[in-house]
Amino acid sequence: MAVSATESATESATESAPQPAAESAARSAAPSTGSALYDTREAMCPYRLVLEHVTSRWGVLVLIELLDRPYRFSELRRAIGRVSEKMLTQTLQTLERDGLVHRDAKPVIPPRVDYSLTDLGREAAEQVRGLALWTKERMADVEKAREVYDTARGRA
Repeated sequence: MAVSATESATESATESAPQPAAESAARSAAPSTGSALYDTREAMCPYRLVLEHVTSRWGVLVLIELLDRPYRFSELRRAIGRVSEKMLTQTLQTLERDGLVHRDAKPVIPPRVDYSLTDLGREAAEQVRGLALWTKERMADVEKAREVYDTARGRA
């Protein structure tokens, strides 16, 4: 996610500014379950972190691809295309940690590892796929808006 210099400066100022005692106490007393109240303006807010994982360049593609069926690592890499082993590994580990991807390592020779979506991952993937389909359906409108923008600013 791109952050403007103004937003970054605002976040830095917010993070370093003293917080009212009641707000600080409410945050520290909040349980670590889904009912916790988080400040989504904070860079380390759990909601923002999960959103970054789900909507990352490779996270989106992994989730959408795994909607169809489980994949072995090399199959998934080929299906996604142009992703390095390192980035795919990191993405899968992050999504597994968030409870969205299940890694099934079978004790055979050669080792076999399959990746699939958990129920939570399937729910997230359906949402991401909906956004991807909307993008595909509305791409002509986006391109038209870009043309208008570029023309108004003397770009060609």
